[in-house]
Amino acid sequence: MNIDELPTPCALVDRGRVDANTAWMSRRALELGVALRPHVKTHKCAEAGRLQVRGHFGGVTVSTLAEARAFAESGFEDITWAFPLSPDRAREALELGGSIERLNLLVDHDDAVTALEHAARTHDVRARVLLEVDCGDHRGGVDPTTDAGVALARRLQTSDRVDFRGVLTHGGHAYAATDRAAIAPVAAEERDVAVAFASRLRDEGIPVEEVSVGSTPTMRVVEDLSGVTEIRPGNYVFFDAFQAAIGSCGVDEIAFSVLATVVGAYTEQGKVIVNAGALALSKDAGPTHVDPDCGFGLVVSQDGATVHRDLRVTSLSQEHGQIRGAGATDHFRVGDRLRILPNHSCLAAAQFDRYHVTSGTEVTETWTPTRGW
Repeated sequence: MNIDELPTPCALVDRGRVDANTAWMSRRALELGVALRPHVKTHKCAEAGRLQVRGHFGGVTVSTLAEARAFAESGFEDITWAFPLSPDRAREALELGGSIERLNLLVDHDDAVTALEHAARTHDVRARVLLEVDCGDHRGGVDPTTDAGVALARRLQTSDRVDFRGVLTHGGHAYAATDRAAIAPVAAEERDVAVAFASRLRDEGIPVEEVSVGSTPTMRVVEDLSGVTEIRPGNYVFFDAFQAAIGSCGVDEIAFSVLATVVGAYTEQGKVIVNAGALALSKDAGPTHVDPDCGFGLVVSQDGATVHRDLRVTSLSQEHGQIRGAGATDHFRVGDRLRILPNHSCLAAAQFDRYHVTSGTEVTETWTPTRGW
């Protein structure tokens, strides 16, 4: 099938770019001497996950219990659920953990540990646990400079229902960078905070086996991961317009796009309307700190060869996308097709129940992501 035959809007995945992106990160992990436990939340499908783990031990990272369950059913036996444990999901998590070789859970609060211990006693099991550490993102995790984080680690280490594995952090503040040079100090901070906190715990007599770090931007620029045992990048499989804007990738490395059709053209307004709105692209505002007028994605020709830098996706409603630019109606007429490289491929991909995997303009496979939580 050719992409000309696909109904729009639909999700396209460039297989060649996915292969190149996954191969690059695989080599990088080997060069840096760390295990690669890639995050799968960007695509949520086993086919892409298998490409990510080629040449490595096979462990993956998920963001939802639904992802963990789907990947377990697809044969993945070593999974980290890298999201703070919700007490009401502890029982389900432990049941899933009993069906595979390893399921690592994440906590950063005493109350979550209490709920987990209660569920573990009820099922007469021990839970494998990582402690989340805040390395500067300030989204979650214990403060590594306080005694409270050490106290929580000691509670985990001495619990009869917990197998304390180590520490995990995420340098999410790398997304505030404006270029590769600005990402580098965040990558160093991500590493240094995690390694220093692990060292502090060891000095306190608390064994730490795993030191887990990694976001796509930081892992694209970091040069030294001494003291780190594993990395967990995820978005690099697809990349997106945000990653390109901050220098994490080139536009020619972005593997995910949304194919849309022009349904309206208004020369006097300098705009065209496409049938890809918020329910196809999401309303992620994108890298406005780099370009306040970035819009909701990059406009690309149907064959993916030409990036129309003079056009912007300026507005989204539920099903409508407005693309503006002085030459909008010169480039496109009603019925023409184009691609949009979304700001955030993770959110845009989550809008679709299938991805059409392409080689050039030919559809070669269909991948089906898991849904839900």
